[in-house]
Amino acid sequence: DTGRAVNLLSTLRAQGVQVALDDFGTGYSSLAYLKHLPIDVLKIDKSFVVDLATSVQDQAIVKSVITLARSLKMQVLAEGVETKAQCDFLSQHGCDIIQGYLTSVPLNRDDFDLFMTGRSLVVMS
Repeated sequence: DTGRAVNLLSTLRAQGVQVALDDFGTGYSSLAYLKHLPIDVLKIDKSFVVDLATSVQDQAIVKSVITLARSLKMQVLAEGVETKAQCDFLSQHGCDIIQGYLTSVPLNRDDFDLFMTGRSLVVMS
């Protein structure tokens, strides 16, 4: 029910909640969602990031998704970033945010608080 989803997401956004479309490009995600839903952040699925340094196809898809998101006034987040080469490519093409082992391993709340204050023992790649 797209109409109901639009109303709910619009209400959440009015309360200051940002809306992200996760795993874009896989499964049931559709370009129609970009047209109809109030989305702030488009998340590029890890499956397009894994071989980013070597796959011309993945590079083309990622560049296209970034361009599309930019034209729709959305931020772009890339999931599964594990190498500097992936990070460099994403940065060079305008990706706003990265998520993955390059920045940190998954953390519980207490470890996250320590990480954010610079007192973490977490070793990053």
